Amino acid sequence: MKKIGFIEAFSIGVGGMVGGGIFAVLGLTIDLAKGAAPISFAIAGLIALITAYSYAKLSVRFPSEGGTIEFIVQAFGNNLFSSSINNLLLMSYVVMLSLYAFAFGSYGSALLTGKDIIWLHKFLAASVILFFVFINLFGAYLTGKTEDIMVFIKVIILLIFIVIGLKTFHSEQLKPQYWTPPLSFISGGLIIFLAYEGFELIANAAKDIKDPSVLPKAFYSSVIFVIILYVTIAIVTIGNVSFEVAKRASDYVLAIAAKPSLGQFGFILIGIAAILSTASAINATIYGAGRVGYLVAKFGEIPRTFEEKVKNGYEGMIIIGLLGVIFAISFNVENISIAGSLGFLIVFSLVNLSNFRLYKETNSNRIIPLFGFLLTSISAVILVIYNFIHNPSNLANAAIAIFGVVMFTYLYKKIENHSLKRYLDKDLEAKEVSSKM
Repeated sequence: MKKIGFIEAFSIGVGGMVGGGIFAVLGLTIDLAKGAAPISFAIAGLIALITAYSYAKLSVRFPSEGGTIEFIVQAFGNNLFSSSINNLLLMSYVVMLSLYAFAFGSYGSALLTGKDIIWLHKFLAASVILFFVFINLFGAYLTGKTEDIMVFIKVIILLIFIVIGLKTFHSEQLKPQYWTPPLSFISGGLIIFLAYEGFELIANAAKDIKDPSVLPKAFYSSVIFVIILYVTIAIVTIGNVSFEVAKRASDYVLAIAAKPSLGQFGFILIGIAAILSTASAINATIYGAGRVGYLVAKFGEIPRTFEEKVKNGYEGMIIIGLLGVIFAISFNVENISIAGSLGFLIVFSLVNLSNFRLYKETNSNRIIPLFGFLLTSISAVILVIYNFIHNPSNLANAAIAIFGVVMFTYLYKKIENHSLKRYLDKDLEAKEVSSKM
């Protein structure tokens, strides 16, 4: 199988991130934070950048298709706790996949008909997931090259939007008097935290990368690039769209924001960028989730059908894709966002804690992962408190989902009674054994 380089790894990270934040939940963030929306994106980005340090260090030390789940096992052992967290990550991937597909359907329907037609929206959401499941079954090289093309085109279009949007830009709504209270705009950033989660998909590509030294570069550069992109786009959008319009057209607000400077052509151009962005995010997510599902299955935490090979991919990709379809056509975007963000905040806090515990093996500065652990943990608490006050039903649904994951893990282990292994990835295990001989 052909290996991938820095550009492909960078594209997987950017592709996984850009698509959720800007095209799926920008409108929701503006509704929660108003003029402080750019600050919301910056706060979430800072947390992601600190967490990227742990991912970079752990990926170089433990290169594995499992990425995050391998790190959790190495730090906490092969027990029920690790198994539950690994399955939580898998659930969060499904949530994220459905969020991106939901956004794809919104923009696709608006682009084709000028409005959001429910049946068309759902049809497009389901179709795009199934299409990229098919692409991913042909292996990492085709996935990476597909990602390169989509990321390049969508970034160019977004840069055009920024440059031209500045011509009709009005800064009035960015003034502090239009900001919501600090707790609201901080929570706004946390609710859309999953907008940044795509960078961790680079870890799943560690074994497919030619030179492991490019991993840290890919992590840091992709996160920094996306922070700048998100904050700038949020600023330009608020300068071109009223808060009322942003709320009313929250699912495709960026396309509306392009109209003052580019008219209907701007709406179409951003619609195309949105379709490419959400499509590339779906592509990158299926790539990472398929590998997570494969190793979780080999670890004995979910049915082994997930580890069955199909061409150069896994049967688990198909299963995850089908679950993503069900979520995308069944749940509202705010509900999905809260559940996904909370899941990833929990997982990322434990990745930071993993690097803190393994700092000697990863050659890390222990203060950085500790700070990352505290930030992600506090963020999760703030997110829970905010939604307990303002969206108790959505929080309850997220809690039910997380509880369901834990119970499934416990019952499945009781029924199957698998003997768990120290390493999830056989190649990594062979490398570790040989290095100790």
